[in-house]
Amino acid sequence: MIDDEKKQLGVMSASDALSLARQRGLDLVEIAPAALPPVCRIMDYGKFLYELHKQDHEAKKHQKTIQIKEIKFRPKISVHDYAFKMKHVQRFLDEGDKVKITIMLRGREKSRPELGVQILDRVLVDVQGVGKQDGSMRKQDWAVSALLIPAKTGGKDAKAKNPQRSQEEIQGHGEQKSDPQQGQ
Repeated sequence: MIDDEKKQLGVMSASDALSLARQRGLDLVEIAPAALPPVCRIMDYGKFLYELHKQDHEAKKHQKTIQIKEIKFRPKISVHDYAFKMKHVQRFLDEGDKVKITIMLRGREKSRPELGVQILDRVLVDVQGVGKQDGSMRKQDWAVSALLIPAKTGGKDAKAKNPQRSQEEIQGHGEQKSDPQQGQ
């Protein structure tokens, strides 16, 4: 028997322990039922449950849930549409989410899945440094797909320690994308 101040009271009958708990206005809780004799504690059970719930809530607060975002491409995608979708892919990877790239094939495109593989290779080259491929690409009758995961570059802490570097990287990515458009 353990009292509400965590002091051991020794072995006592269940009726004596229950009457002692009622005198103090608390609950009698069985902590270790497998022990001989079973270990019981006098405590406020509602407060105990509240503290457990609070600890679980704090533990969940520090967890990052990783989501899988899906971006769909077509083999005959225009330059602007490709660039627009790639901005989304890079943003998702920067946020720490996984991205599933799916190149959908329709009609006669199904007989030429290498067109989908070319688009997928182009995406993998463009996300180099931001993300990397997880596993191998999957070829289905109607699609070619691959899963991208964020590249570990130091996370939020690295950007917080050196914000100037992250701004230069952002500006550098913008310049690279604008150069091919100027040449056309």
